[in-house]
Amino acid sequence: MPYRPTAADPLRLKASLPEWLPILLGMLAMYVPTFYDLLHGAWATEEQAHGPIILALSLWLIWRQWRPMLDATSDLRASPVAGWLLLLLALAMYVLGRSQQILAFELGSFIAVNAALLLIKRGARALAILWFPFFFMLFMVPLPGSVVSALTMPMKMAVSYVTEQLLFLAGFPISRNGVILQIGQYQLLVADACAGLQTLLTLEALGLFYLNVVRHTSAFRNVWLALLIIPISFSSNVIRVITLTLVTYYLGDAAGQGFLHGFAGMVLFITALLLILGTDTLLQWIVRKRKEASA
Repeated sequence: MPYRPTAADPLRLKASLPEWLPILLGMLAMYVPTFYDLLHGAWATEEQAHGPIILALSLWLIWRQWRPMLDATSDLRASPVAGWLLLLLALAMYVLGRSQQILAFELGSFIAVNAALLLIKRGARALAILWFPFFFMLFMVPLPGSVVSALTMPMKMAVSYVTEQLLFLAGFPISRNGVILQIGQYQLLVADACAGLQTLLTLEALGLFYLNVVRHTSAFRNVWLALLIIPISFSSNVIRVITLTLVTYYLGDAAGQGFLHGFAGMVLFITALLLILGTDTLLQWIVRKRKEASA
């Protein structure tokens, strides 16, 4: 059952500040430069723009479960050996990532350092309670370029093909050559940011976040919603490319590549959220019908 905040929570959280404040200050000293560089570098690009959103949602999830975690670990059964080993590994990752500008190591160390400190201070039970926010933060760690390139091209081809077929059936003058769409006098290249692996992972993260927040008691509903997130993500990408294609066709290339291109990104996430909510409503109806049938 989800935790409900009480009026006494702020006082209890304040009482835990002496224990956690020095750790928080140390983390700020280490990672404020990292996140400053990210905000002016990778997170300023369209491919990695989801990074600060993932971080903010992860921290909110930790804050949401912090009080139950403190209650469940009040006996302080810490795991110092595992925690210190993980902390040494995380610090080595941080030094290597920061000095050699390996972003995956630098961001990965942030997750590992937090997990190690939790093990040292509160033990494995605390990490088990807060496992999802740490798992969720993995979505902000960029994958190796070779992996992204290998998986992105088939996805772009599939999105381009479905976009072409749907618009052709709707009567638009469209043709396709690989990942290049020709509509009217305009040519559009389906870029990585429009239908790439990072976009798919971002939408997967959105779906998993929704699952964690709603916490359905029905295993059928949870499993099927988790599985259907993949076609939902693909469909949202197709809708985004269709939107950009139609904007370009009706308003010109400048509109498609300018302000409305950013608006199409909003369409992507709004569409994904609406599809997730609609799918969840349908699954809820199926679960209710199954219960009625069994009764």
